[in-house]
Amino acid sequence: MNIRGTLVHTDTNILRILQYVVFGSLILYFGRDVFIPISFALLISFVLYPVCVWMEKKGVGRLTAIIIAVILLILVGLLVMALLVYQFLSFMNEWPILQGKFIKSIHDLSKMLIDVFGISLERQQEWITKLTNQSGSGILSFLQNTLAASAFSAVLLVLIPVYSVLILYYRRQWMKIVHRLFPNENKDSLREIISLTINTYYNFIKGMALVYLIVGILNSIGLLLLGIPHAILFGFVASVLTFIPYVGIMAGSLLPIAIAWITYDSIWYPLGIIGVFAFVQYLEANLIFPIAVSNRLNVNALVMLVAIFVGGILWGVAGMILFVPFVGIVKLIADHNPSWKTLSMALGMDGK
Repeated sequence: MNIRGTLVHTDTNILRILQYVVFGSLILYFGRDVFIPISFALLISFVLYPVCVWMEKKGVGRLTAIIIAVILLILVGLLVMALLVYQFLSFMNEWPILQGKFIKSIHDLSKMLIDVFGISLERQQEWITKLTNQSGSGILSFLQNTLAASAFSAVLLVLIPVYSVLILYYRRQWMKIVHRLFPNENKDSLREIISLTINTYYNFIKGMALVYLIVGILNSIGLLLLGIPHAILFGFVASVLTFIPYVGIMAGSLLPIAIAWITYDSIWYPLGIIGVFAFVQYLEANLIFPIAVSNRLNVNALVMLVAIFVGGILWGVAGMILFVPFVGIVKLIADHNPSWKTLSMALGMDGK
């Protein structure tokens, strides 16, 4: 009887968890336009909080300190964007030359198809016509989605800093609300968990920024040594895309490989780019990331991959960025809650 009762209780708990997962996923999916900017603002607030506290201890007013910290962060972002835009404009200035080489490569490929595979020019033109007709509607849909995404991104660029300022300014009010939401928890324990969460995520962001900087520099140096045009642009774009495991570095290498093939008309330069990115990726995974980040989130690789995948399904690219630190925060809270011990073990590494 006890065993049967235990099984029924376990089944009930599993069903309840599944209900929470399903309803939570639906809420996150349909409310993503609201939750995404708030989530970015919350994480930015975690990053800026220690800076604001430091300035307030130096005698700067709370609102002034918050505004200065947000402006500094915006200036850093604008500086990075300006560098990438400058590199992109430089790339576009050379596009007519690359376009001529690209057309020549297309002609060479067409000639090879005729000579080697016996595919006539008329057959190739039929394929191109079919491909153009099929992709026409897809291109129009892509442009519409791009414009909609650009408009949404412009709104986010305004909302996120405003939300960040408000979260930081009313942080004491948020703490009182958290205490009322968890009345059974000790206030000192709650304050310790929140403080540890903020410090851990702050250090994690600093470590990740250092990883992207080092990987971008190494990528750029490797591409410069190979003589690839616009090495800095390609190197840092590939560095930023490494937040998508395995797929990101491959996507980031496609454009420089194509440019190298068109520019030098040799297989060795694309192979050299693959070698550079593979070597830097190996260093990033086995040396740079462990040293710079030092497993601050303490979340195992499988859970991180699942978080990225689920985040991409629910929130797109924003979810792929946001869900990993959110899982890390859940892991940190579970570590300090004995009733969540099973969840802590499931999310952690090597049973730690």
